Amino acid sequence: MWSNSELAKRLHIQWPIIQAGMAGGTTTPELVAAVSQAGGLGTLGAAYMNAEQIRAAIRAIREQTDKPFGVNLFIPEPFDAHQKVAESVSRVMNEVRSQLDIPLDPDVASFTEPFEKQMAIVLEERVPVFSFTFGMLDQAWMKKLKEQGVTVIGTATTVREAVALEESGVDMLTAQGSEAGGHRGSFLPDAPSNMIGTMALVPQIVDRVNVPVIAAGGIMDGRGIAAAFALGAQAVQLGTVFLTCTESGAHSLHKRAVLEASDESVVITRAFSGKAARGVSNHFMKLLAPLEKELPSYPVQNALTRDIRAAASKQQKSEYLSMWAGQAASLAKACTAKELIQRLVEETEQVRSRL
Repeated sequence: MWSNSELAKRLHIQWPIIQAGMAGGTTTPELVAAVSQAGGLGTLGAAYMNAEQIRAAIRAIREQTDKPFGVNLFIPEPFDAHQKVAESVSRVMNEVRSQLDIPLDPDVASFTEPFEKQMAIVLEERVPVFSFTFGMLDQAWMKKLKEQGVTVIGTATTVREAVALEESGVDMLTAQGSEAGGHRGSFLPDAPSNMIGTMALVPQIVDRVNVPVIAAGGIMDGRGIAAAFALGAQAVQLGTVFLTCTESGAHSLHKRAVLEASDESVVITRAFSGKAARGVSNHFMKLLAPLEKELPSYPVQNALTRDIRAAASKQQKSEYLSMWAGQAASLAKACTAKELIQRLVEETEQVRSRL
């Protein structure tokens, strides 16, 4: 039975259902703990958190559950902090700032949190599971994690990436299909041509690697979970479906947008971060769509839009929020994390009983 998968045993969880480590405040300690407590694996999306915020969140999770959980970080990417921003891009973003009544052309103090400090906390707090995306983990960090017995999970969007991750020493890998919400984990290279769907990607990766494969991208219910297992995955990773949980830290407007989304309202954009990401279409995306080729790369554009997103959040203006969501967002429902896990388990067992 799917509930007795070797991966679930390895992670010491009841159900091979992983809540994606969505960065940006969605994966609150309450959500992570609730998922783990319900038998899945909750994951703290810590990429945008500083070291002490990560430590505090980890300890808050442990206050609410003694079950295993994970922490997810972004692998640092080289970037030019001094790259010139096109006048056309600056003009449009300043027009938005005027609409929000916030200062024009803000100074950006930092573009990313120091990865070394983030990793130091992961090691100090001895988290059970560590996952990463956007690249390969340096072997020095891999060695330290393995010495502590941490289960390490990488993210692949192509077979080539999966093979490279396996050779690097990951214990498991997530096969992330193009249907996934938010940023994709592509790194060899991060290109539009790498948009391989989950159903095509998972079996190809399963056939090429020996480590357990976790299916991700567009999975929202028991039908998707059963399909992933039929394709050879040993677990599934879901993100969008957890956005609308009670414990989720997603903005109320973000939750509403996901619940009201259609199959055609979720699109890919570089507008908010400079990196291709899938989310619910809004005015800001449309404003910058004609300028996509002129946008600064990630993480520069991500830092340059931080003030806009923060102001939009405070002012309850969804037209300027980044509302990430996967291609099957319309299947989301409002519920608690416990109710969601229970429903996913029941649906999966119903589907598998008919096969």
